[in-house]
Amino acid sequence: QVHLVESGGGLVQAGGSLRLSCAASAIVFSNYHMDWYRQAPGKQRELVATTTSGVIPTYTDSVKGRFTISRDNAKNMVFLQMNSLKVEDTGVYYCRARAAFRWRTEDYWGQGTQVTVSS
Repeated sequence: QVHLVESGGGLVQAGGSLRLSCAASAIVFSNYHMDWYRQAPGKQRELVATTTSGVIPTYTDSVKGRFTISRDNAKNMVFLQMNSLKVEDTGVYYCRARAAFRWRTEDYWGQGTQVTVSS
């Protein structure tokens, strides 16, 4: 059974940093696109960053230059380094693993980790 488990969330003051981690199990990790999403209270879930093996990562405009997504295929983990945090970065952060194979697609989500940025 596939599991994605996020960790590293917490309460931080504006301007501070956090590093989120997501550990995946029961998948061939290198085959998957790995995303970080976030959902602020009362808002829709939005894509923050994506990493695909061998491809330059992509970011939503609001986090470019502040957040860095990375992956360790040997450890089945993906990370999100968040610097210069802003109050508007507050939300629940989710890890997602997705892949398209010849006969099926797979899509898995973690349970989320709360990030709260105070002013």
